Amino acid sequence: MSIHSLTQLSAKVLSAQIANKSISCLEVMQAYLAQIQAFNPKFNAIVSMVAEEDLLRQAQEKDQELARGQYHGVLHGLPMAPKDLTATYGIATTLGSPLLKNQTQLPDSIMVERLRRSGAILIGKTNVPEFGLGSHTYNQVFGTTLNAYDLSKSAGGSSGGAAVSLALNMLPLADGSDFGGSLRNPAAWNNVYGLRPSRGRVPAQSPELFYDHFSTEGPMARNVQDLAMLLSVQAGYDARAPLSLNEDPTTFNQNLDAVLKGKKIAWLGDYQNYLPMEEGLLDALEASFSYFKDLQVEVVPAKVNYSLEQLWECWSVIRPFIAGGKLGSLYQVEPNRGQMKPEAIWEIEQSQKYSAQDVYAASVKRSAWYKAMMQLFESHDYLLLPASQVMPFDAQMDWPKNIAGCAMDTYHRWMEVVIGPTMAGLPVLAIPAGTFKGLPIGLQLIGKPQGELALLQLGYAWQQVTPYLQQRPNVLS
Repeated sequence: MSIHSLTQLSAKVLSAQIANKSISCLEVMQAYLAQIQAFNPKFNAIVSMVAEEDLLRQAQEKDQELARGQYHGVLHGLPMAPKDLTATYGIATTLGSPLLKNQTQLPDSIMVERLRRSGAILIGKTNVPEFGLGSHTYNQVFGTTLNAYDLSKSAGGSSGGAAVSLALNMLPLADGSDFGGSLRNPAAWNNVYGLRPSRGRVPAQSPELFYDHFSTEGPMARNVQDLAMLLSVQAGYDARAPLSLNEDPTTFNQNLDAVLKGKKIAWLGDYQNYLPMEEGLLDALEASFSYFKDLQVEVVPAKVNYSLEQLWECWSVIRPFIAGGKLGSLYQVEPNRGQMKPEAIWEIEQSQKYSAQDVYAASVKRSAWYKAMMQLFESHDYLLLPASQVMPFDAQMDWPKNIAGCAMDTYHRWMEVVIGPTMAGLPVLAIPAGTFKGLPIGLQLIGKPQGELALLQLGYAWQQVTPYLQQRPNVLS
């Protein structure tokens, strides 16, 4: 099998062929390193690369372990590059910040521990916006990651490096994380799948263990079976994360066939003209709904019984409370401020405006939003939203200041469509939905609490009836 062909195989097929020794870990590593050499210099998705000779040595060691009967798991010998927000011992965890560019001695995060334990070979990191802020992947340390389908456009973010690496076959699988759409927006803009899990599905450590659950790590992949396989490694209880779910994660790595006839999806669209949307985008997304009909799944317009203005007000308190709280110690050292992204400084300074009572009131409003979403689930099996309000924009921009004549008053207002599922703590599967203006677009398929398996089953069926899996970047042809 040629090097080019190896990188086109699904991660699940690669995993099986490594396990039965029909291909070697060394061959897989050589293939992916050649793909990275061919595309990464232009697209800038993978950063902090480990030396090639070290990676080839590690791959040979994985082959030797297999020869001795030591098989570590479904990721055995697969190259992976954790997102540059998750701690990875021995590889720089910069968060895209010049203040942290030499940070290499952090202990592995829980997720990275699990990747290594399952046999993955860590080749570097995937690029992120500075501190993960904003859905456009650029920073002062490594520069800008470019869209896999158009070198002049944004890749989205903050898991932009992960999405582009997948789209260009530079990685077989990728991890990401999501606070405000970071597993959803870049997946949509690069025609891959991303899953934002339920709160606690994928355990993570944080200085604050009980409130800081708006951001969650999760899997990204080119197809749903691969996505489920990676989730089976990432998920599962860990005592260091007291809110993590104590359920068998291998449940996800199973046959995803399911009876879907009669299922009902609530289409929330632009929330009855509340959200400004780029002209034509909503129509392009709705054109894909015929494939749900092929699955005998009904999509019906629906309305959530809650004020969207109030939801934004709630977000505008809780978001800086979390983001600003995390970054406050860096900001307190005055010389650091000149090296910090303006949006980071804004989050910190916003957080200083609110009292404990303000945060409590916002949390009460957030709880009411959750209840409103649960009302929709009484008569629907899934909810559906656009993955973004705009198409990929010029990569030289910092963020869109205007959508359809409406001014964006903050750096994340243009991604307001993603905050609802985040605030409700619901699982969300980003699925491809075709193209518009020659670039990929996507949808957010939202499940019931802890409903990841049902989401994966519908996503797998969607993948089988849609042509989007065959849609690949022109540079690969």
